[in-house]
Order: sequence, then C-alpha cells, then structure tokens
Amino acid sequence: MMNDSFDNIEDLPEDELTEGQEDSGLYEHYRFVADKGQGMIRIDKYLAMHIVGVSRNRIQQAAEANCILVNDNPVKSNYKIKPLDVISVVMNRPPRELEIIPEDIPLDVVYEDDDLMVINKPPGLVVHPGFGNYQGTLVNAVAYLLKDTPEYDAKDPRLGIVHRIDKDTSGLIVVAKNAYAKAHLSAQFFNKTTKRQYVALVWGAIEEDEGRIEGNIGRDLKDRMLMTVFKDGEHGKSAVTH
Repeated sequence: MMNDSFDNIEDLPEDELTEGQEDSGLYEHYRFVADKGQGMIRIDKYLAMHIVGVSRNRIQQAAEANCILVNDNPVKSNYKIKPLDVISVVMNRPPRELEIIPEDIPLDVVYEDDDLMVINKPPGLVVHPGFGNYQGTLVNAVAYLLKDTPEYDAKDPRLGIVHRIDKDTSGLIVVAKNAYAKAHLSAQFFNKTTKRQYVALVWGAIEEDEGRIEGNIGRDLKDRMLMTVFKDGEHGKSAVTH
C-alpha cells in the first residue's frame, strides 16, 4: 500500500527534497516545517496545499499506511497541524534522484567572491527544478557557470541557491559556493536578520504611503499550479509584508 500512496512523489521542488534513510528502511520524500503562525488545520488539507498533483484521498491513504509522520510519529489524516510541526512523508523506496543538467543560460552576475555570488534573475526564469520545469531553471544555469569549480555540486543541498523568488519576479538571488556560506546565509534568512526590499508598480487610488499586508499564502485549491492568498487561517502559510 505504501508504494501506491502518492503518484507524483518525485515532483517535489529540489530545495524541499531530502534523501535521508530512516533506521526502519523508510526514505523521506517530503519534509515540511509548519510556520510559527500556521493555523491549526487537518494534515490532509495542509499536504494537499503543499504537494502538487496529489489529492486528499491519496494523502488519506498514505496516512492509513503510516506514511505520514509528524515529529517522527505516524499520524492519521485528521491530525491538526500545530505551529513548527515537522511533517515528513516516508516510503519504503528511495525518491527519484533529480538530475541537474548544466545549461548555458546567460546570467547577470552582479557580485562574486570565493564564497558566494549574487545573480540578478530576470523575470520568466524559474529558480528551482520542479513540477513542469525540470530544465531551463536558474539552478541549471548556475550548474553550468560553476561546472569547473571542484567544490560545487548542484545536487548537494549544502550548496547552491539560498532563497527563491517567483518565476515572474526579477531580483537578486544569493548563491552559496560552499557549505560554510550556505549554512550562515540560510541562518540569516531564517532569523530575518537580512533585509529584503521589493519594488512593484501599482495603480489606482492608494490611500496610505506605507502599511502592512498580511495574509495566508498557499496553493490554489482548484489549480495546484497557482498560488493564492486566503482570507482565513485554515489554508496556506502566514505571510507579512511591510
């Protein structure tokens, strides 16, 4: 039953996929950490919003087969997610290895040293390989750019792109060239000691010059390829922009 629980298990974006093997012989295919502002919702709803192309029925089957763990303990589909819960989907077969093919895609490198580089990503370029975009991504381009760097391996999660921005958004992306840089840069982003500034064009009558935008962002319930903002706390992850 475990082998039949998910059809698209390999479609996880590269930065969320782990390949650790548990002592029980189970392999982790998906791993999520609930946001500290996450509302309490059923785990089958949560996973349906975070995994592309998988129905709630499939998720419920996986839960019945003890394939879904929360904080290393199997849970059923009616389990309510709590803030900072660690959710894993495990199976008795390893995940398909995502091959990163170096591609000669022109990049605008605005800064580089021995530890990192900063790339000005153009709009229209997907950052990480994933569902529907296994090639032609920024990761493929970086793999080509650093193909002669002995320490760099595009498939090593300890290296590479530290954060992401949307496909249609342009902006600066930080790439770690070694494990030391990746660990420290990731910690800065996690602890929000970095400052990120976004520029957008708006139209209409804007009443305030500044303010706070708050909502829950998650995958659209009807079109899993789209992201949307939910009004209530039952869906998505809490997001705040000042």
